[in-house]
Amino acid sequence: MSNKIKYWFVVGSQGLYGDDALQQVKNNAEKMVETLNESGKFPYEIILHQSLATSADTITKIMKDANYHDEVQGVITWMHTFSPAKMWIRGTALLQKPLLHLVTQFHEDIPWDTIDMDYMNLHQSAHGDREYGYINSRLKKNNKVVVGFWQNEDVQQKIADWMNVAYAYNESFNIKVARFGDNMRNVAVTDGDKIEAQIQLGWVVDYYAIGDLTAVVNQVTEKEVESLFEEYKTLYELDYKNYDKEDFDSSVKEQIKYEIAIKKFLDEGGYTAFTTNFEDLYGMKQLPGLAVQRLNEQGYGFAGEGDWKTAALDRLLKIMSGNSSTGFMEDYTYNLTNGSEQILGSHMLEVDPTLAATKPKIVVNPLGIGGKEDPARLVFDGKSGDGVVVTISDMGTHFKMLVNEITAHTPETEAPNLPVARVLWEVSPNFKDGVYKWIKEGGGHHTVLSLSLSIDQIETFAEMMDLEYKVIR
Repeated sequence: MSNKIKYWFVVGSQGLYGDDALQQVKNNAEKMVETLNESGKFPYEIILHQSLATSADTITKIMKDANYHDEVQGVITWMHTFSPAKMWIRGTALLQKPLLHLVTQFHEDIPWDTIDMDYMNLHQSAHGDREYGYINSRLKKNNKVVVGFWQNEDVQQKIADWMNVAYAYNESFNIKVARFGDNMRNVAVTDGDKIEAQIQLGWVVDYYAIGDLTAVVNQVTEKEVESLFEEYKTLYELDYKNYDKEDFDSSVKEQIKYEIAIKKFLDEGGYTAFTTNFEDLYGMKQLPGLAVQRLNEQGYGFAGEGDWKTAALDRLLKIMSGNSSTGFMEDYTYNLTNGSEQILGSHMLEVDPTLAATKPKIVVNPLGIGGKEDPARLVFDGKSGDGVVVTISDMGTHFKMLVNEITAHTPETEAPNLPVARVLWEVSPNFKDGVYKWIKEGGGHHTVLSLSLSIDQIETFAEMMDLEYKVIR
């Protein structure tokens, strides 16, 4: 649980019920928040706001304060009693952080033997939820609604998932992409409106010439390279095959230079994602491959061929997933065997090691494009599991997010001549319909694949951003 990131828990009521009732509301809320935090089910701490939401002025101040405090990533509201919604209009309209309406009640069961009107008035979430829900809908607030008893595991999981999405939403406005070189020439879907992306999604995209990077590469010392090379030997198998050991090691060490230099460049500039392009390698001996994979594993976003949209999306979904089983992907080739149709995903070098099911090994092999020396890369088989592939396309007038539900399978058949990592998956609802819908909706060949995130989380993010999205499942 992070000590810096907080979520405020705001309890709705009204002064009509009197001081004793309001004190009971506060006592129940304190017990509720304490129990939630002690459950260990949440990635971040929930903080009960000490002011009950019982007046327009109080609510407005709470929401202004939530905006002001950077550590507050979102607000969870609960209507313990009825809370007239006109009081919520100004504050809710001003709130710039994600909002979750928890539709629940302090007690799970109705106490039929003792229930009276005092109990009914105090525990009337059913009444308050509808009033509050109406005003959020009227305000066109893209808030999350979670329904169910607050101690149930499924309810807590939905809140936890939302927390991760809300954190990613806020961090989206801190994503900076460094583009080393421009887009691959003549490719359409990887391009887009960078100004609109910054306005709507918060993404800053900056171009740098390859010379800006090679200047940093040339500053990397032999001592730095040798130190990291020794670390590599403890982490990976070095698959020399028919390569001369000196040539193989030299190729790997060239990638080490790139890893150190790119990381330094990104960190000094405040960048959390980057792109490369095999057509823009002047002054470099290789296309960064192993270097990119190592940085992916550390949480940096990436996409090839200058695809800044997917690089930023990669960083975003890594934040959302805690950098778990999430990475840049490209639909590469089909298996069209009737009844077992699948997509084989990969890239020319840079498949994310967070997707690895097998221990990665370092391989050196000719690239075939780019006209440079044989680059080193990590080779592995991908994980199995249910997940999503996500892309963002610029449709000319707006951005559109596509998400397809998938089931990944660790490949069971060897591919001895394939010198890249591979991820294999089936699309939903089936191959023909899934692929047809993806193509008709304008989905690109570059995606982010995640085996840690759900359709619901991607939908929640798109709604927070007021981003058009299509789900294929």
